[in-house]
Amino acid sequence: MAGIFKIVMKIKLDYPDDFHDYFSYRLVLILTCDRLLRQDKEMREYSMLAILVGLAIGIGLPMQTSINSRLRNSVGSPFGASLISFAVGTLFLAIMTLIDVHTLGFSTTLFTSQPVWIWLGGLLGVVYLTGNILLFPKLGSVQTVIMPVLGQILAGLLIDNFGWFDSPQSTLTMTRFLGAILVLAGVIITVAAQGWLEQRHNRITETAEKDTATDTDQSGLGIWRALGVVAGMLSAMQTAVNGHLGRVLGSTVHAAFVSFLVGTLGLIVIVLVLRPQFKLIRPTKTPNPWWVWIGGMIGALYVLGNVYLVPVVGTGLAVVIVLVGLMAGSLMIDQFGWFASKKNPISGVQLMGLLVMIVGVMLIRVF
Repeated sequence: MAGIFKIVMKIKLDYPDDFHDYFSYRLVLILTCDRLLRQDKEMREYSMLAILVGLAIGIGLPMQTSINSRLRNSVGSPFGASLISFAVGTLFLAIMTLIDVHTLGFSTTLFTSQPVWIWLGGLLGVVYLTGNILLFPKLGSVQTVIMPVLGQILAGLLIDNFGWFDSPQSTLTMTRFLGAILVLAGVIITVAAQGWLEQRHNRITETAEKDTATDTDQSGLGIWRALGVVAGMLSAMQTAVNGHLGRVLGSTVHAAFVSFLVGTLGLIVIVLVLRPQFKLIRPTKTPNPWWVWIGGMIGALYVLGNVYLVPVVGTGLAVVIVLVGLMAGSLMIDQFGWFASKKNPISGVQLMGLLVMIVGVMLIRVF
C-alpha cells in the first residue's frame, strides 16, 4: 500500500491536469509504473557492476603489495619503492585523464568554493601506507591486518550514517551493524584462525608475535593497536574524500590522478627528509621481472575504482566489498604463489572465513 500511495502521489505532482480523468489516470499509472520498474532494474544492474568493480580492485590490492615487496627488495628502501609505485601510477592516470577529459588541470575556483579536505585523499593514502610499514614490526603480521580493517569498517559505517565528506547517507541499522561484525569476524578467521589452530597443536610457533610481546609491554601494544585502527579509519576517509572529488571534477579518472599526484608529492617530501639510499639490485641473482614496475598501475586502478564506487554504494559498503576482494586475492596469491610469493595452500578454515565475510556483505547490501 505504501508503494502504491507513493506512485499515486507522484502522478498527482507530475500530471495534475490529467489526474482526475479516469482513462488518463490509468494510462499515466501504467507508464509511471513501467518507468519506475525500469529505473529500479537499471539501479540493480548498476549496483551489481559496482560490486564486481569493488571485488576486482580488492583482489588487485594484495597483488600490488606482493609486487611492491619485490620492488622494495630491488631498490633497498620501502619509501623508495612507494615513491616509484606512486610515480608510475600518477603517470598512468595522467595518460588516462588526457584521453578522458583532454586536460590535467582544473578550475582554480575549486580552491575557494570547495572544502580543503577534498585535496587530502592522496596524503591519507600515504599515511596509511607508511602506518602499515611502522606497525608490522610492532604488532606482527596478523594484527597489522586486523587493526586497520577494524578502523576501515568503523569509519565506513560512521561516514555512511552521518553523511560525512558529502557521501551518500545510509542509516546504521542493527542488521547493517551485524553485517559489519560478520565481515570483521571473517577477516579474523581468514587471517588468524589457521595460525591459531596450528599453534594450538604445536605445529608452528608465532615467533614474531612472541618477540613483540616480550619486547613491548601491554600498554605500548595498546597504543600501537590504536594507531592501527586510526590508520584504517584514514583509509576509509580517503575512499570517501576521493569519491567526492570525483563528483566535483566530473571525472573519476581525473580525481584519481589528482589523488595520486598529491600522494606522490607527499612521498617526495618524505624521501627528501629521510634521504634513503636508492640502489637497483638483483636480490635473486636473476634479472628483475617486468611486472616489478606495474604495482603503481594496480594501485591507480584501486583508487580509480574507489572513486567510482562511493557515489553508487556509499563508503561503508565500498570498504567491505573491497575487503572481501582483498581477502580473496590474498588467498589466491598464497594458493598459486603468484609474483614470486611462497605457496601456502588455502585451508578450509580460511574458506569459511571468506564465506562469513560474504554473508556480512549481503546483510549490509540488502538491509
